[in-house]
Amino acid sequence: MIYSMTGYASSQRELSLGVLSVELRAVNHRFLDLSLRLPEEFRALEGAIREKLTGRLNRGKLECRLNFNAKDGANTQLRLNNALVAELLRLADQVKEHQATAGDLRMGEILRWPGVIESDALPTEVLQATALEILDVALDDFLASRAREGEKLGAILLARADEMEQILAEIKPRLPQIIEEYEAKLTQRFVDAIGTADDDRIRQEMVMFAQKVDVQEEVDRLATHIAELRRIVKTGGNAGKRLDFLMQELNREANTFGSKSISVDTTKVAMALKVLIEQMREQIQNIE
Repeated sequence: MIYSMTGYASSQRELSLGVLSVELRAVNHRFLDLSLRLPEEFRALEGAIREKLTGRLNRGKLECRLNFNAKDGANTQLRLNNALVAELLRLADQVKEHQATAGDLRMGEILRWPGVIESDALPTEVLQATALEILDVALDDFLASRAREGEKLGAILLARADEMEQILAEIKPRLPQIIEEYEAKLTQRFVDAIGTADDDRIRQEMVMFAQKVDVQEEVDRLATHIAELRRIVKTGGNAGKRLDFLMQELNREANTFGSKSISVDTTKVAMALKVLIEQMREQIQNIE
């Protein structure tokens, strides 16, 4: 299965004091470019979040946004840790016994001491663990949406491949006749110009001309590349870069086919092939 680089997913969980949510959105990019938007209390999770994302994604410009919205009217009650305050004051008195000039602890210093102020809010550890859980849920949905989009992109590519094969199947049996008709026109021009076409040099030139305008090799290579396109789409995985390279090869063969054109029909075929290849290239830009 192939995956699109564009996708969106979100997940949320309602907690006692608010709603914790994760949002993932991505667009195409040559490499994996992560952008994290985290509240300060979740900043410690940045490494774990990046590890989860890089473990399951390969390409795309991805934005991961984590939010915690407190409920309206949710009042967090603050409490003083009396035991810790008493211990701090006791230690301060001991310091003054050894150092008489030591000053007293100020109220601001006591209140800023870690653990002195307690609240009934959810512990940070619980919030962070919950955030990672809903990230997994959002990531599963995100990959599923990418897979659905990738399936559609694959169908488009295969449809264009069918059109290319149909064009080649129609022109291939006509190529000998097209070359023969053009050689007849050239021969007539020689007759009109010099009165005869029965000349060894003219015959040699005609043979060389037939070799130069023969596009059978290009037709065969186009067919081979189309078969490889089908194989890659069927195999799936990280197919974007391989498909992009294959488009370059297809375009090269179509250009060569066009440069050897000796009739309006073959010129139209070359242009039709190039249009289909460009349409595929545009879709492949979104494939991981």
